[in-house]
Amino acid sequence: MAGTPSAHTARYYFSENLKNFVRYFELEKKSPAEPEKIPVKKFLVFFSALALAVTLVYSNHFHNAFHFDDMHTIVNNSYVQDIKNIPLFFKDGRTFSSLPSNQSYRPMVTTTLAIDYWLGGGLNPFYFHVSQFVFFLAQGLLLFFLFYKIFSIAFPHAWNFFVALLAAAWYLLHPANAETINYIIARGDSLSTFFVVLAFVMYMYSERSRKYFLYLIPVALGVLTKLPAVMFAPLLFIYIAMFEKKISFTNFRKKENLNSFFSAVKLSLPAFIFCGACYLFQQVKQPPTWVGAFTSRHLYLISQPYIILHYFKTFFLPFWLSADTDWQVFDSVWNFKVIIGFLFVAILFFFGLLCSRYEKLRPVSFGIFWFFLALLPSSSIFPLSEVMNDHRIFFPYIGLALSVCWLVFLFLQGIKKEFSSEKKLISISFIFSLLLLSAYAYGTRQRNKVWETDESLWYDVSVKSPNNGRGLMNYGLVLMGRGDYKGAEKYFTDALKLWPYYAYLHVNMGILKDAMGNPQEAEPYFKNAISYRGDAPDCYYYYARFLNDHKRTDEAIALLEKSLKISHGYTNSRYMLLTIYFNRGEFDKVNKMANELLSILPNDEQAKYFLNAAKGKNSVANKNQKSSLEIALENATNNPTPENYIQLSLEYYNAGKYEECISACEKALKLKPDYDLAYNNICSAYNILGNWDKAIEAGEKAVHLNPTNQLAKNNLRFAIQSKQLQKKK
Repeated sequence: MAGTPSAHTARYYFSENLKNFVRYFELEKKSPAEPEKIPVKKFLVFFSALALAVTLVYSNHFHNAFHFDDMHTIVNNSYVQDIKNIPLFFKDGRTFSSLPSNQSYRPMVTTTLAIDYWLGGGLNPFYFHVSQFVFFLAQGLLLFFLFYKIFSIAFPHAWNFFVALLAAAWYLLHPANAETINYIIARGDSLSTFFVVLAFVMYMYSERSRKYFLYLIPVALGVLTKLPAVMFAPLLFIYIAMFEKKISFTNFRKKENLNSFFSAVKLSLPAFIFCGACYLFQQVKQPPTWVGAFTSRHLYLISQPYIILHYFKTFFLPFWLSADTDWQVFDSVWNFKVIIGFLFVAILFFFGLLCSRYEKLRPVSFGIFWFFLALLPSSSIFPLSEVMNDHRIFFPYIGLALSVCWLVFLFLQGIKKEFSSEKKLISISFIFSLLLLSAYAYGTRQRNKVWETDESLWYDVSVKSPNNGRGLMNYGLVLMGRGDYKGAEKYFTDALKLWPYYAYLHVNMGILKDAMGNPQEAEPYFKNAISYRGDAPDCYYYYARFLNDHKRTDEAIALLEKSLKISHGYTNSRYMLLTIYFNRGEFDKVNKMANELLSILPNDEQAKYFLNAAKGKNSVANKNQKSSLEIALENATNNPTPENYIQLSLEYYNAGKYEECISACEKALKLKPDYDLAYNNICSAYNILGNWDKAIEAGEKAVHLNPTNQLAKNNLRFAIQSKQLQKKK
């Protein structure tokens, strides 16, 4: 060995051991250039069974609640509530969120949300989850074709069908992917990934798509969904280089390989140009209100290699998944974890390069490069708000499923001679695969349970991410909703120690202090929230709600109007202003505000409700000098519609006839059983009568039917707090 100059280098040993690996598994023989055709009947049977299994595994997630960023992108975003706004989504990225700092140009995401809202007749989580899951299953179908093509080019074999099926099944049943499928607004990751895989399958299987560049259409849709879809271009180049031009990335500079290399560049150039243009278009359309992370690029970058190692480990051992982690950037390049992370990335990358030398190991190499490239947008020099997040691995895990399953297949081929018969090896492999997939399926169902409610989700976060102030705050909110004010105060206080300048934490502490009967302690927290996040309409809205509750209406109006200047589509402020103006008898302002809301949401029933009520009040001075109550009663008698009964109930309420108000609402419900405004008015009437249990029952029904009904939320909150105060007395 002394006579070999390179014998002491890590590269030499790695390379030689890889050669021995290749020789041992008898992989040195060349394989045919064309892959085998897919057996259609067998595919239909097996994939149908897989799709059924995946559906059963995810059957407990379809009614899971909206969480976290779902609030400002879906629940409180008025634009998704009308399907007619779809053309606007492609013009204005501010329609993506009610929070200006979170507004991003993702029109395909907002479009699908608006369609789900329309199909479900409102904020019914079932329809949002169904559409997301259908795309997920479709992606699994496409993944099989992607894997099978790559495997069959590298090494045609009778087992390739089942290896591709196993890889697709592992991906579909992986618990980490449940983080994306359960989180509705994370469809930015799932849909963009779907479109990238669709583009690959079109390129691989359709000559017409290649000839006319039709495979770039899904890429465009992917970029309009989320920006990481632009990674299609480098991924396509690597695919062409490895599987079409048979290039090894360790010796492509050799003269005989240069022509093949430049040919791969030429074939992938349209994709690079197109993805570059899509990237520039997305940047131009990005709203100026969007605010990126404030983390140092340097610290974010040095932290990512260890996080990549964590993602890699999670693929095999998905035991510590969290919806909101408490990971922070490392403060020095000399941190031991930073060094370990860089070492891991270097080894894995080098292994990918070496595997590209051998035709039958190239699926492993391609999968590794896919893993790295798919992580590049979130794990490089572009800092994001969270240093790591489990839903970011949805796209990269395709590469690991490809690499790992192919390595397992090669290993089984190598040890085949150790078994007395191939059937015995197949039986053992089948049992092991079934046990593995069953374990992952169980883990996925458990994660679905975690995502079921706010309480289950944020309790899980508080346990797994105890240094995350946002997680502690959200679990405190759950406790506050249950009336456990002391428990909520403890979590809020602990969160403030970790995140002292978190505006929403101050908002919630203000709400809590007020609910505990300490308005003097509450108000400074609301003021702190606005000073920390002057661009967040929520901070103004909740302070305004506090002021309005304490009869400081003029101050509340000023804050609500300011919140609408920040976010035109923030409906909570509009609903509160409508209520205030109506109660003050300022019906011209009610008309103006209601019409503004109807210009955004033409079918908004709360806006119509106030508009009709204002007209009823203004019609008192008609020629017959009838009261508005008499007019409403006459309208309901002559034309008994749900809307007319609701108008009548409002008039009864204003006249102090609360039993009659409830009776009118009950008549409206007979005609329209899912009328949230009727339940809201019943709740309000029972609040006046002091029947808290019936008020809570009606308020909960109203909020369940329409989670955006802020009037119902306010009435329900009042009923719950009043009942709790009654118990204390």
